[in-house]
Amino acid sequence: MLRGLYPGRFQPFHLGHLNVVKWGLEKVDELIILVGSAQESHTLSNPFTAGERIEMIRNSLRDEGIDLSRIFIIPIPDILMNSVWAYHVSTYTPKFDVVFARNPLVVRIFKEAGYKVEVPPPFNREKYNSTYIRRLIILNENWSELVPKAVYDFIIKNKGDQRLREIVGTDK
Repeated sequence: MLRGLYPGRFQPFHLGHLNVVKWGLEKVDELIILVGSAQESHTLSNPFTAGERIEMIRNSLRDEGIDLSRIFIIPIPDILMNSVWAYHVSTYTPKFDVVFARNPLVVRIFKEAGYKVEVPPPFNREKYNSTYIRRLIILNENWSELVPKAVYDFIIKNKGDQRLREIVGTDK
């Protein structure tokens, strides 16, 4: 049984993330989706709670027909010591064999800790980028085709778009 780890903040979970999940599931039997910065919410960089992100991810995977018995979604709070972060992660997750990550710091941390790391394809990073999507939400521009329908529906239903605009002090 081969198990992978896919860490991210998923603020919000977008189609690039979904493509990495699908790509990862072609390589492993089970995938741990690690929802980072779990203690953060209601800020410009981290507008959604860990619970909201977990729900968005789970709904998206279900709608895609992904077998949820192959998925773990685990929230993890930050620690401010990068040198021990891989160990910190290992205390929150089942054992894993490979890490799927593009972030250079995350890649370095897990390699130094002795983990095998595979860098997923970029899957149109310029377009599928959470910072860009949050900016579009704030500006009330079209962002619906950048995220799974389940994410769009969740954010609209729970007024996450309004939350983001209020955080930056605009109601455009």
